[in-house]
Formats: sequence, C-alpha cells, structure tokens
Amino acid sequence: MRTLQPRRGERQPGTPPHGRGRRYGRTYTLAAGATALALTGTLSGCGLVSGSPLADNVKPGTVGAGQPLKGAQLTVTSKEFTEQIILGKMMGLVFRAAGAKVVDRTAVQGSIGARSAVESGTADGMYEYTGTSWITYLGHTKPVPDPREQWEAVRKEDRKHGIEWLQPSVLDNTYALVISDQLQKKYGTKTLSDVAELTRKNPNAASICADSEFASRQDGLKGMAKKYGMRFPAGQVHKMAGGVVYTQTAKGKPCAFGAIAATDGRIPALKLKIIEDDRKFFPNYNVAPEMNSETMKEHPEIAGLLAPITKKLNNKMAQELNAKVDVEGQDPHDVAKDWLVKEGFIKTG
Repeated sequence: MRTLQPRRGERQPGTPPHGRGRRYGRTYTLAAGATALALTGTLSGCGLVSGSPLADNVKPGTVGAGQPLKGAQLTVTSKEFTEQIILGKMMGLVFRAAGAKVVDRTAVQGSIGARSAVESGTADGMYEYTGTSWITYLGHTKPVPDPREQWEAVRKEDRKHGIEWLQPSVLDNTYALVISDQLQKKYGTKTLSDVAELTRKNPNAASICADSEFASRQDGLKGMAKKYGMRFPAGQVHKMAGGVVYTQTAKGKPCAFGAIAATDGRIPALKLKIIEDDRKFFPNYNVAPEMNSETMKEHPEIAGLLAPITKKLNNKMAQELNAKVDVEGQDPHDVAKDWLVKEGFIKTG
C-alpha cells in the first residue's frame, strides 16, 4: 500500500444492513516488503484487524497479462460474512497475479471498518453493495428502483467521499423471504402479496423467523409489512441468529417464512424457495468494486483487471460458492482461488 495522506471531509456512516465503517483520519506508511503485523496495535482502534501478505504463487490467466501492477503495494478488505470474504480474496488474488504485493485484510469484525478503510485510504478496495452505500452510508431513505441507475447514483455521490465505484455485477444480495417447498405448495405463497393475504386470512399460519436487525429495520420487516399490508401477529415474529433462520424455516417450525440474504448458499442446500418481491420493496444490493479514488488515479488499470471477474458474478454462482464455505466447510480463500483458476482468470504455479 502506498504512503497515504490524511483526507478531509470524512463522514460518519450509520449501522450497515445485514451485517454488511467508523471514521478515523490517520496517516499510514507501509515500506516495501513490510508486513501488516506491525500495524496490529494501531489499527485495532479503527475496527480493523492486522492483515497478512498474500503469498500465493499465482500468475496471469485471461487477466493481468504483463503484470501491470508490478511494484504496487495494495491492501484489500471486506466485511466478515462469507460472501464478502470470498469476494475480497478474489480481488486480492487478481491483484497478486497482476504483479502487486498484496496485504489481505479481509473479514473485518463487525464490518463497520471496511467502508471507512477504503474511504480513508487505509485499504485500497473491496467489493460493496450499491444499496448499502445509498441507504446506509449516504443516508437516503428511498432506493432507486433501476439497478443501473442505483449504481450510477451511488458512484456520483461517493466520489465526493474519495471513493470510486467500478462497473457493477448482476449479483444482487438483497433481502428476501423464503419458505420450504412443502409449505409453499400448502399455502400457495409465491409472491410477497400472497404472503400479505395469508397474514390477513390465516394469521395463525403467518409466522416469520428473522434476525433482530431485519425485524427492526424500516427497509426490513417494518417497511415490508407496511408496503404490502402484512399483519404478522406479534407472537408470530421469531427473532434469532441469522444462521438459525435457515434451518428453522426449512423445518417449518416455529416459522413458515424466513428473512434471508438472497445469495446465501444455504437456500439451495436446504431446498428453500425464494418468494418474489412483486412490488419491488427491497433495495438493489448489486455488488461492485469500491476503490479508493487515489488508488485508481495511481493504478487505473485496476478497472480492467476486475471488470471480467465482476461481470461473471451472479446470484446462482454466489450461492454455489457460499455453500462451499457455509455447507461444505471449505476455506473462503481456497474457494475464491479455485473459482478464479477454474474460470481461467488466473493460473497457479
């Protein structure tokens, strides 16, 4: 990572959705070959953990020819949930194959520090979600319905905060409700409008599992219920840890419906069915590289390196990769590397 100068105009973002940073303004210098371990004490107060050099012996495949990042020192970060860690590892491995020395500072605890790190320059980039930035960090209350227009609005406004958004993916990790195949056949609930009708006609059957954050957010249960006219009885709303929502919904007890993230690998693994958001309540959470603006001025070639990887991402692929970690127990680093090699983006050895 390069020598960084403190940046003005830093802002304090709010609490991000779905577990998806705190503000600080310090100057950090990493000399060539220095490890991130020396930063352990300094960064702990910023919500970041110490990173480690990415030592993989990888080389260019269909991306990174000529190693355009040779001599660069870059730091990648991510939030701490599975999909974010995988995407952060992908970014780091691509930079590594393109010749950069890379510090891996993925899986930031609590996820608050990741956005702040990119904004301040403590990290050079991460994969972020358009809806998260628009609603949480930029403070808007209404999402932009069209995914491309949402990305363009975020890109334009975030430039004021020293952040450059690269081209987005169709991968949309938005909120969704799921139901087991058996109960969907029983109740006929294929859309959220169907769910709303069920809550009014058969409230005893209208039970929902959700984590505490979704249950309290205006862009979660409260807003969804208002938009669709849902009437979940208070005793039928079951709050629990996010991971438990999947297993309990698959059982159909104590809840018929579960509030989840749409790209989670446990959806196909547990044979859950996503219920259509037919009135388009939930924001678009399309993923895209979010880079520090100064980094992009120094290394504009990053856009071309990441574009084909981002373009390849989609919900089905994300579910499959997430399942390798959350269901099969594989390491996120290995999952990211194996996918990049399989797709031909990078080579090993």
